[in-house]
Amino acid sequence: MTESMHASKPKGSDDNERRLYPEDQAKVDTFLKSGVNSVERKPFRPIIMILLLIAVVSGFSLLSQGIALWAGIY
Repeated sequence: MTESMHASKPKGSDDNERRLYPEDQAKVDTFLKSGVNSVERKPFRPIIMILLLIAVVSGFSLLSQGIALWAGIY
């Protein structure tokens, strides 16, 4: 890369630095803190998800075995 390409960015500039005017950033911060879009959720329970997954996979397995028996493959 040439030096002219590096000159477009001032030294110490960060890609994550704020790009809004302070008053606009204040409006964004106020909106985010207001909780307008926040939703109360039940706590995540991985055990229930694992049990549900086992039940669904077992059900499909039994269904496929039943279809195979019905079709006369076994």
